[in-house]
Amino acid sequence: MSIDEYDVVVAGAGTAGCYAATTIANEGLDVVILERKDETEAGHIACGDALKGADAFPEAIPKERLEPAFTNTGVDHGRFEIPKEDTVLEIPVPGELAVIDRWEYGRRIIEAAADAGVDFHYDTVINDVVQTDGGRVTGLKASRRGDRATYEADIVIDGAGSLSLLQDKADFEGTTFDTNVRYSQFCSAYREIVEVPEPVEWDDALVFKPTDRAAGYLWYFPRTATEINAGLGFQMNEEPMKLVEALKRDLRDRPEFEGAEVRDKLGAALPTRRPYDSAVAPGYMAVGDAAGHVNPTTGGGIAGAAYAGKYAGEQAIKAVSDGDVSEENLWRYNTRVMDHFGGRYAGLDVYNVLSTAIDVDDLMGLLASLPGEKLAEALYEGSTSMSFGLKLKAAVKSFGYWGTIRNFYRTKSLADELLAHYESYPTSPAAMANWTRERDAIMDRIYETTGADAKY
Repeated sequence: MSIDEYDVVVAGAGTAGCYAATTIANEGLDVVILERKDETEAGHIACGDALKGADAFPEAIPKERLEPAFTNTGVDHGRFEIPKEDTVLEIPVPGELAVIDRWEYGRRIIEAAADAGVDFHYDTVINDVVQTDGGRVTGLKASRRGDRATYEADIVIDGAGSLSLLQDKADFEGTTFDTNVRYSQFCSAYREIVEVPEPVEWDDALVFKPTDRAAGYLWYFPRTATEINAGLGFQMNEEPMKLVEALKRDLRDRPEFEGAEVRDKLGAALPTRRPYDSAVAPGYMAVGDAAGHVNPTTGGGIAGAAYAGKYAGEQAIKAVSDGDVSEENLWRYNTRVMDHFGGRYAGLDVYNVLSTAIDVDDLMGLLASLPGEKLAEALYEGSTSMSFGLKLKAAVKSFGYWGTIRNFYRTKSLADELLAHYESYPTSPAAMANWTRERDAIMDRIYETTGADAKY
């Protein structure tokens, strides 16, 4: 059995893991990424391929290293197809947006990390988390190309994705690390890369379409005018759906896909929940999907993962330098995530809660009656407002859905209250219990108002 010693060990060569490791290596620390796939498959990850805000990504991996993976930079809006309302909503998407080749993007960030001095151990399956009697994480046990290996480190960064095995193996008793995690807070997704014979008319849009259940949707994202990422996702707490058949049925009904060829198939799980209340424990930080760093209404997780990696990497550098990897000394990672996007994502999750308690036809009817630019604000910012004129216009269009709208606005007020509460996220673990108690009281009122079952 081999024993490898590093300052930091990172689990997973995804966006969060590569940005964390590159940030650390740029400061001269020894860091290794453990990746279960082989070198040729690393970076091949199921994804919708939509990348938002790359112009503002962390500088650890410069944008020019990513740009060769950008296959369509002409996308500027979302196209919501609502067949039961015979309506198509064109909704502007704020900020820079691109559709990417996710595998090529994965290769690019791995190459950038390697150039920064990060070691990569491929074909490495993590089996266990090593902890002291006091609970501090000190490393990982793994199988590397079939041989047992132990990795010792000051800090372990968990970028192992949704429902990370590391969190099943670690003992977080006595820490603030969020263990209130279950399958119902996650989505199953499946996507195919489809080559169509003729250019599609909507190559400047991200296309969404509801399934017959409120918690499911189809998507069509154009990598190019003839190469489409076609996929479907649904909440894990829903009754089983035949994902592939539901997608293929819709593909057969769309004339632009006649004669299409499927190039690649892949499935995955992703969080559709608020970010973890705390993603740190002594010697341990979770990043990206492993910490719920995904926009719960759109499923977009690349940007959040990149910044989570940056913040975790910078905090790891400080902790190693201080010789102090305590929960207290890692805590600023939590506060930076919450200040940047975590609170906003928690507010957006309220609308996921609401959707589980609304009839799908009523929900689609309501969406069809709302102004597109205000829907965009709600989807990406977590809150929105309307002038009197817009309210009046929406009221006329939404006659018949006023009960649903009343419920929506009551919920919106509570979502705004929740957002405000996240602005006072605690600056140390000692204040966490009181903050959580107050947050849960707001959530109880959200469940009461929406009629939804408790999600957490």
